[in-house]
Amino acid sequence: MKSNALNNTKIGRRNFLRVSALTGGGVMFGLYANAQQQQGGRGGRGGAGAAPLPAPSAFIKVDPNGRVTLYGKNPEAGSGIKNTLPMLIAEELDVDWKNVHVEQADLDAKYGGQSTGGSTGTPNGWRPMRMVGATARKMFVTAAAQQWNVPETELTTSGGKVLHASSNRSIGYGELAAKAAALPVPDASTITLKDPKNYKIIGKDTKGVDVHQIVTGQPVFGIDMTLPGMLYASFHKGPVFGSKVKSANIDEIKTLPGVKHVFVVESQVQDEKVMSREPGLEGGVAIVADTWWAAQQARKKLNVTWDEGKWATQSSTEHERKALELSKQPPMTTRRKDGDVDGALKSAAKVVEAAYQFPHISHAPLEPQNCTARFENGKLELWTTSQTPAGGRSLAAKTCGVQESDITVHLVRGGGGFGRRLYNDHMAEAGFIAKTAGVPVKLLWSREDDMAHDYYRPGGFQFLKAGLDNSGKIVAWRNHFVTFGDGEAVVASGAMQPNEFPARFLPNLELHFSTMPLGIRTGALRAPGSNSYAFVIQSFIDELAHAAGKDPVQFRLDLLGEPVMREGYHAGRMRGVVELAAQKSGWGKRNLPKGTGMGIGFHFSHAGYFAEVAEVAVSADNKVKVNKVWMAGDIGSDIINPRMAENLCQGAVIDGLSEMMAQEITLEKGRVQQGNFDKHPMVRLAQAPPEIEVHWNKSDNPPTGLGEPALPPILPAVANAIFAATGKRVRTLPLAKSGFRWA
Repeated sequence: MKSNALNNTKIGRRNFLRVSALTGGGVMFGLYANAQQQQGGRGGRGGAGAAPLPAPSAFIKVDPNGRVTLYGKNPEAGSGIKNTLPMLIAEELDVDWKNVHVEQADLDAKYGGQSTGGSTGTPNGWRPMRMVGATARKMFVTAAAQQWNVPETELTTSGGKVLHASSNRSIGYGELAAKAAALPVPDASTITLKDPKNYKIIGKDTKGVDVHQIVTGQPVFGIDMTLPGMLYASFHKGPVFGSKVKSANIDEIKTLPGVKHVFVVESQVQDEKVMSREPGLEGGVAIVADTWWAAQQARKKLNVTWDEGKWATQSSTEHERKALELSKQPPMTTRRKDGDVDGALKSAAKVVEAAYQFPHISHAPLEPQNCTARFENGKLELWTTSQTPAGGRSLAAKTCGVQESDITVHLVRGGGGFGRRLYNDHMAEAGFIAKTAGVPVKLLWSREDDMAHDYYRPGGFQFLKAGLDNSGKIVAWRNHFVTFGDGEAVVASGAMQPNEFPARFLPNLELHFSTMPLGIRTGALRAPGSNSYAFVIQSFIDELAHAAGKDPVQFRLDLLGEPVMREGYHAGRMRGVVELAAQKSGWGKRNLPKGTGMGIGFHFSHAGYFAEVAEVAVSADNKVKVNKVWMAGDIGSDIINPRMAENLCQGAVIDGLSEMMAQEITLEKGRVQQGNFDKHPMVRLAQAPPEIEVHWNKSDNPPTGLGEPALPPILPAVANAIFAATGKRVRTLPLAKSGFRWA
C-alpha cells in the first residue's frame, strides 16, 4: 500500500496500534497515528481531541529475553532523528534507554511517511511516537494484571518491568510479550501520556546511537556499502545541464585496466522553462569497473563531444547585469500590497534605499552522492542515503521502466544532507546503471561531480526602499525581488513568501517579483529561502535603525510591537528570544575595543523563533574574527535531546558562517566554476567562534524541529556587527567579494 493511501485512516481500537506475535514469544507493535495530532499538549489523555491520523509512525519489538528494539523510521543524515523518535517511544514505553537497541527502518508503507527535511520530524512525531510507547506499556500492564489477577490500578512500570508494590512482585516485558500480543488493542482515548515532570529520557542528554561506530571507523554510511559481486560505477555527465553525448571513445575505455562496462546513457531530461523537482536522468557516460579508482582513472581518459544545448551561454555576470536592468523596470508580479506605500514614502521624514544580492550555493555535504543498486529478475534493490526515499523509488521506477512495487529500498545513514539528499538523481542513476550492466554496482560521485551537479540554493537580488517618520518609525517598505524563473513561475526555493517579515507588522508594504531564466537545478538548502532572506531583511532593518538613530535591539522590539499572534507569527515569542539574546550577550552594557562590534539578527522559520548576537572583530585590512555568538531559541515546551539540540545550533552557526564568507557558485558559458572546497570553502576550526552559547526560551507549545531555524539569524548578526565595528555596510554575499577574509 502506498503511504498516500493511508491519509483517511481513522483511529480506532484495531487500527491505532497493530500488534503481532513474533516467533519465540516476542511481540511487535506498530503505531497508526496522525502528524496533526502532535499539536496536542504535553501530557494527558492520548485520544482527547484526536484528529484522523494518516500514517504508521514507528515499531517496537520486544523479545522474550526482554531486549527492546526500536525502529527509527526517518532517514538519518546527521540531524539526530534516529535518536529523537525512538527516545519518544522509549519514554512512554517506560524502558531504560541504555537497554534499547535502535535500528534504521527500510522504506515500507507500514511506517507511513519516511522523510527527513523541513524540520518536520519532531513536530510530526512528538505525539504519535509517545502514543505508541504508552499504548504498548498499557498492554504490558494489562497482561501482568491478568497473570497476577490484580487490578491494573495497582500496577506501575519502570525500566521495562511491571511492578506490584503491595506484593513486591515484578515481571519483565519480555516475559509478558506473548500474552500482550494476544490482547485486544486498547482504545486511544484510554491512553494517558506521562506528566512531563516524570520524564526520564525526554530532556536528558543522550549520545547518538551511531556515535561509537562513527568514531571507531565502522561502516555505517552509504559510501561504506558493499555487496557480493559488486562493481563500482562512475558516471560522467556534461558540463552544462541538459547536455547530450554526441560521441565518445567508448571502445578505447573498455580496454583499460579493471574496466568491465562502458556505455552511453541517453538524457531523459525534460526541456522546461522552469525545472521540475526531478527533471529526469541526465545524459552521460557510465563506467563500471573492479574498483572505484579504476573507474575514475578510466574516466580521465574519456573524450566526449557534447551537445551542450540552450544553457551553454548563461553566465553569472550576465545575471547581475540583467537583475540591475529589471530592477529599474516595473515588476513582473506583485505578491503582497498592503496600504499606500507610495503615499507613505512621499510623506516620510527620511527614505532609505539599498540593493542586496546573494549567490547560488552548493550543499557540499562531506559524503558525496552515492547509491548501491542490484537488479535481478526484473526487480530492483537500492541502498540509499536519500532524505526522501519514496520519491527516489518513484524516480528510479520511472527511469528504469519498472513498477514501484518491484523496488526495495534500504535506508543507510548519510554523511550530511542539508537538503541535497531531498533529490534522488543518484538513485535513478545507480538503478539504471545496475540494470544496464546486469551486475550489482555502487555508484559514487566524486567531489567535483557533487559540486557541478547539485540542486543549488538559488541566488537572488533584492532592491529595497523604506520610509521613516519623524519619530524613527518605519512607515513604508517596498521590496523588488529579482529572482530566477519564467514570468510568475519561480525556480525551486527561489520565491519569498508574501507573509515574510516585516509583512504583517507594517501598514504599508509591497513585495514585487521579477524573474529571469536559469539553466541549473535549484533546491532546498538548510533553512531554504530563510538562509538568504534573513540576511537581507535583518541587515536592512539594521540600516533603518541606524538611520533613525535608534538602538538596533530596541528598534526591532518596537517593530515587533505587542506580543500577539499576527497571521501565524507570534510577536511575543520573537520578542522573548530577542530580549534573551540581548540579555545574555550584555547588549549595550559592554565596552568593546576599537574595531570590535556587536550585531543582532532574528528570524522565524520552520515554526522556530531564533535571535542571535555576534561579537565580531575586524582588523584594518578587513580580517574578520567572530569572537562569540549568543543564540536564543523558542522551539516549544520540550528539548527532547539537549545535547543534540545544542550541537545542531552550534553547527547551524558554523554552516551559516561558511555560507557567508566565501561560498558561491558562479556560471560561465553555462558551466559551474567551482569544483571543490578550495573554491567553495567551509569554516576551518581556527576560524570558528571560540564560544557559541545556546539558550532556550521554553514556551507552552508542542516542540518543533531544529535542523533549520537556528541558521538564518547568524548571517545578519555578523554583517551588522561588521558595520558596528567598521561603519562598512555589507550588502553583497559572500563577504569575500567585498574584500573581507577570516582572520
